[in-house]
Amino acid sequence: MSTIKFLGGCGEVGRSAVAVDSLVLDYGIKPSSPPEFPLEYTPKAIIVSHAHLDHVGFAPNLMYYDPRVYLTPPSIDLARVLLYDSLNVMQPPPFSKKELRQFESNCNEIGYNEPIEIADFEVEFFNAGHVPGSAIVHLRNEISVLYSGDIKLEETRLLEKADTSFPESDILIIESTYYGVEHPNRKELEKKFVESVIDTVERGGHAIIPAFAVGRTQEVLMILESYGITPYVDGLGKDVFKILERHPDYIKDPKALRKAFKNAEWVEWKKREDVLREPAVIVTTAGMLNGGPAIFYISRVYDDPKSRLLITGYQVEGTNGDMALKHRMINLGTRVVKLKMEVEQYDFSAHADDKQLKEFVKIAVDKGAEVVFTMHGEKCDEFASWIRENLGVDAFAPKNGEIFVV
Repeated sequence: MSTIKFLGGCGEVGRSAVAVDSLVLDYGIKPSSPPEFPLEYTPKAIIVSHAHLDHVGFAPNLMYYDPRVYLTPPSIDLARVLLYDSLNVMQPPPFSKKELRQFESNCNEIGYNEPIEIADFEVEFFNAGHVPGSAIVHLRNEISVLYSGDIKLEETRLLEKADTSFPESDILIIESTYYGVEHPNRKELEKKFVESVIDTVERGGHAIIPAFAVGRTQEVLMILESYGITPYVDGLGKDVFKILERHPDYIKDPKALRKAFKNAEWVEWKKREDVLREPAVIVTTAGMLNGGPAIFYISRVYDDPKSRLLITGYQVEGTNGDMALKHRMINLGTRVVKLKMEVEQYDFSAHADDKQLKEFVKIAVDKGAEVVFTMHGEKCDEFASWIRENLGVDAFAPKNGEIFVV
């Protein structure tokens, strides 16, 4: 018998955290205003599916209990960069510098398809296809649990699709981010995006493209390079590229990635004003506009109707990006302003859409999963209902704090 406790990420996107006996799977933050955090727990070990802050952003807060932390090699390096950045940016800081240093020293590498014993479980990682180093996690002792983390069952310019060769499992815990949503055709979306970028520059405006540091910045630069566009790149995405160069085995086409970054103009903070002197394309963090150089650039062009803000990812409710899309307003830190620049959104999602989520569940059920838990999304109840009605297994959309004995 095992106990599963859902600590965060239920019925929401953000602060993902699930405890399975003495293991914690992810321990993130929700980048709302103010930020939200998972429930407390005392783990022997933490398994991090990938380096996005909604999955790892609060893990240093657990270092009081001295747990071992297990991630893929790229995720260790990426988490370090993102966590130090959040320590500097978030007020109040979510953890101390001492806790972050201990987190670093407690990290252990696991590659894909390399089973390892952790706290009475055999643990194995499989490529999740979400961001470089992202993992589907398989746990096995008396029962077996498959934790999807964030998945994508379609290859992109940056990554191969998720690996579904995982073993049979009794229980599946799956993300639900885009349940009920079908992603647009990728090639058509890229073409439409590039046309908007070119049009913005040709009419004398600035194309500001906020992008997540891990995955999205690299993907967008590869798209632009393939169409012969030379953008500026600013923010943490530059540091992430340097990390990914050290982990070519986790990238689909390392040469294409290197070419895209070589093609781009790297911006140092002293040169940001210079970038805006002429029409330009600027790819920069933060992807949800809660900080980063993006705020600087927008503060200079928000009232220019020739310029465009091209949002490229999911926007959590309450973030600056969400406010820009819904209300054409943005918080610049010292003031909230109305956006006269155009605002567009392009669904370059690194998550599975409705069809892919259903496909993943079917694969897991065919391999023996008898109980499914849906989380990490706003339509978890609907997804669980679909699973019960169409696949004939027990499915639940747990609430934060709920405990299940299996």
